[in-house]
Amino acid sequence: MDIGILHLWFRSFMKKTLLVIGFVWPEPKSSAAGSRMLQLIELFQHQGYDIIFSSAAKTSDNTFDLNSIRVKTKAIHLNDVTFDEFISNLNPNVVLFDRFMTEEQYGWRVAEQCPNALRILDTEDFHGLRKARELALKQNGTVTIAHLQNDVSKREIASIYRCDLSIMISEAEIDLLTTQFNIDENLLYYLPFLLDPISEEKTESLPSFEARQHFITIGNFLHAPNYDAVLYLKQSIWPLIRKQLPKAELHIYGAYESQKVTQLNNTKEGFLIKGFAEEVNEVMQKAKVCLAALRFGAGLKGKLVDAMQNGTPCILTTIAAEGMFGGLEANGFIEDDAISFANKAVELYNSSELWKAKLQNGFQILNQRFDTSNFEEAFSLHIQELVRNLKTHRQGNFIGQLFRHQTMQSTKYMSKWIEAKNK
Repeated sequence: MDIGILHLWFRSFMKKTLLVIGFVWPEPKSSAAGSRMLQLIELFQHQGYDIIFSSAAKTSDNTFDLNSIRVKTKAIHLNDVTFDEFISNLNPNVVLFDRFMTEEQYGWRVAEQCPNALRILDTEDFHGLRKARELALKQNGTVTIAHLQNDVSKREIASIYRCDLSIMISEAEIDLLTTQFNIDENLLYYLPFLLDPISEEKTESLPSFEARQHFITIGNFLHAPNYDAVLYLKQSIWPLIRKQLPKAELHIYGAYESQKVTQLNNTKEGFLIKGFAEEVNEVMQKAKVCLAALRFGAGLKGKLVDAMQNGTPCILTTIAAEGMFGGLEANGFIEDDAISFANKAVELYNSSELWKAKLQNGFQILNQRFDTSNFEEAFSLHIQELVRNLKTHRQGNFIGQLFRHQTMQSTKYMSKWIEAKNK
């Protein structure tokens, strides 16, 4: 029997270990990415994995206490040989890279020290698509193949090939990667937000149309699409809404607001920068309508999940809606033109009947599209199958072998140069 296969077979009867290499430490109250990471951790815990979360980033006041959910933590360093010793001693069964940047930094070290570990990339969203849309927006044009073939896309796709599996949160992004970039579907796995279903008891306990007032938008201000959306609301959409609803207010929430954000606050215009929301559910339930005016971005939008979970219908752009609804009717209206966006916002704000119908759409979307139980078993079986047949799977990914070849590993040797320079 092949020694590698025998080793994998033996390890399948031992305690399973997952090492997560985080781009940042999870902050579920600050970003959807933080909540997403906790969902993945829980998914692997249900498969019986012991989990160690490592990161070279600094912690903050908003960092989640991973020890409270039985996850060990380890601070690591960039371009440092101490990581090699750490992972070699740990010898994990699976390594999960949080975004392609961590795979660039640590992937080659993982491959060298633990060649039989399954390497998984959690893309969070396709960063190359987000960059393409940002470039097109700056040029006041539509996204073209030239925009899509940007340097971020090239780096991220190289990372996808170097890994054994990449988790994709959006069906739309899988379609783009397979049709536009010809990536083998066997390298991609659809795993959206993983949520508990909304019970009838919960829906009936939410504040009514009559008990709510004002508009809301929310999003981490360090995320460029969110800041752009606030500017777009400020300059183009909110004046149109305010003209029809002179007493309405727009409450803008988000972590890490800077001076350029706070200076947008204008009480006279009802455009209010509220800053970090300690309890998202509380502020979302007070609002009547959520505005998601994203003009670029990718992935699934956590703000829409927050809105649907709290019974708050939305007005959103096509980019904000991407990947969320499948064949189901949206929990609001999808509009890309500023005038149409504003008019639909006013219509939804004023109509109790319309508002209640869109609210129910949101509950249906959550329960049909994002129920954890619809994905957990299939994902577990897929991981088990990959571990059992890892050698064959890798042989089928010849392009990945090319990217791991020494002549293609510029990031590895740059890291080694920095490491030597720092001594």
